[in-house]
Amino acid sequence: MEDFGAGALWALKIWLYLIIGLIMIPAMFGFSLGISETYMTVLVKTLEVLWGWLLLFVCLMLSLSVVLSREAAVRHKCAPLLQWATLKMQKAKADERLLKMSSSNVLIQRENGSMEKELEELRRSRPKPQDGGDFTLSDCFYFTRRGIESIVEDEVTQRFSSEELVSWNLLTRTNNNFHYISLKLTLVYGLGVFVRYCILTPLRMLLACIGLTWLVFGTTAVGFLPNSRVKSWLSEWVHVMCFRICARGLSATIRYHNPENKPRKGGICVANHTSPIDIVILCNDGGYAMVGQVHGGLMGIIQRAMVRSCPHVWFERAEMKDRHLVTKRLKDHVNDKTKLPILIFPEGTCINNTSVMMFKKGSFEIGGTIYPVAMKYNPKFGDAFWNSSKYSMVSYLLRMMTSWAIVCDVWYMPAMHQKEEEDAIQFANRVKSAIAHQGGLVDLQWDGGLKRAKVKAAFKEQQQKQYSSMVVGDDSNSNSD
Repeated sequence: MEDFGAGALWALKIWLYLIIGLIMIPAMFGFSLGISETYMTVLVKTLEVLWGWLLLFVCLMLSLSVVLSREAAVRHKCAPLLQWATLKMQKAKADERLLKMSSSNVLIQRENGSMEKELEELRRSRPKPQDGGDFTLSDCFYFTRRGIESIVEDEVTQRFSSEELVSWNLLTRTNNNFHYISLKLTLVYGLGVFVRYCILTPLRMLLACIGLTWLVFGTTAVGFLPNSRVKSWLSEWVHVMCFRICARGLSATIRYHNPENKPRKGGICVANHTSPIDIVILCNDGGYAMVGQVHGGLMGIIQRAMVRSCPHVWFERAEMKDRHLVTKRLKDHVNDKTKLPILIFPEGTCINNTSVMMFKKGSFEIGGTIYPVAMKYNPKFGDAFWNSSKYSMVSYLLRMMTSWAIVCDVWYMPAMHQKEEEDAIQFANRVKSAIAHQGGLVDLQWDGGLKRAKVKAAFKEQQQKQYSSMVVGDDSNSNSD
C-alpha cells in the first residue's frame, strides 16, 4: 500500500512539473512550444477524416441495402438517409462557402432593398402621380410579406441561438442534420466524450484555478507598491500572465492580425461581443482597463484585487443609472494618457458570432480615440456564444472546458475619430460597420436589448412616418404647391 501511495505521489509530481514547464512558464513569458498548434492540427485532421469516413460509410451501406433489399419498405426507409448523405457529399464545399458569406443558416433570403424600392417594384405597373403622394392596394402585400417573414424567422431572435454547423464535430448529438446511424459512430462519440471529460477537462480546470489564484494574489501584492511606472508595468504583466494561463485552460488558439493597430494608452477599445471569454482573448495580448458593475462573491473578490493594482472602472448598481457620473469617470480615465485603454463592448449583450448589433452611443460620447477590434470564433471546435437565457455562467464555463478548443481570430483595426459633422450615433454606426466588414459579420441595426425587451414605440413611429411620407407626399412638395 505504501508503494502504491509513493508511486501515485511520484506520478502527481511529474504531472505538475510537466504542467509548469510546458504550459505555465511559456504562458508567463508569452511564447509557445508548439503544443497547441500540434493539437489543433491533429484535431482538424481527425474531424475531417471522421466526417469523410462517415459520409462514405453511410453512402456505401445504404446503397447496398437499397440494391439488395427486395422489400419496398426497406427501400422507403433507407432512401431518405441515402439522399441526405449524397447531398452532404455533393454540397459540402458549397455549404462552407455559403456559411462564410452569410454567417448563419437562414430559412428566408431577404432582399436588401429599402421600403421605397420594394414598394416601387410593386407599383411599377402604375405611373406615379405628379403631386408626390400615392397609395395602392398592392402596398398591403409588402407589409404582409414582411410580417410573415418576421413570424417565421426574424432577424433578431436567430442572433441569440447557436449557429448550426455543416459537419458534425463530435460535441453534440442534437445537430438538426444528424441522426443515429451506426454503433461504430456512437463508439467514436463515446471516445470523444472520454477524452474531453476525463483528460482535457481536469487539466483545464486546474489551469483556470491557478490563473485566477495568481491573479488575486499577484494584483493584491502589486497593489501595496507606491504609484510609479514600475507598479504600472508589473500590474500589466501580472494581468497578461494570468489571462494567458486562463487561455491555456480553454485550449485557446488565437490569431492576432495587424498588431501595429493595437489599442494604446488613453484610448477606448471597442469590440463585438460573443462571450464572457472575450476579455480573456483580448487581455491575452495586452493590458486593458475594464468597465463594469461591482459584484459580490468570487467575482467581487477578483474585482477588488484587480483594482488595487490597475485603475479599472467599477460602478455600484446605483451609479450605473447616472449617465453623467459614468461619462465623467470614463472621461477622466481617457484624459490620463498613462492609464491603460478602456475595454468596452458597446452591444451590451452577447451575440451568436454571426452578426454585430446596435452599438450604444454612450461609449462614443466620451471623446478620445476609438480603437475598433473585430473578433470571430471558429464554431467547428466549440460554440463560444453564451446564451444567458438558457445557460448559467457555471454551465457555460463547463461547456467551454469540455469543448475541443476555442479558436478565435482577432483583427486590430486602425484608430478612428469622430468627424465634425457626426453625432455619437452616426459615429457608433460607422465603427460598427467597420467591425462587421472586417470580421465577416452581418451588420444589423437592431438593438441587442430586444433579447429581453420589446421594440420601442419610437421605432414603430419611424416606420409609420416613412410610409406616410410616401402616401401623402413630402412636406416640401405640399408647401411648394
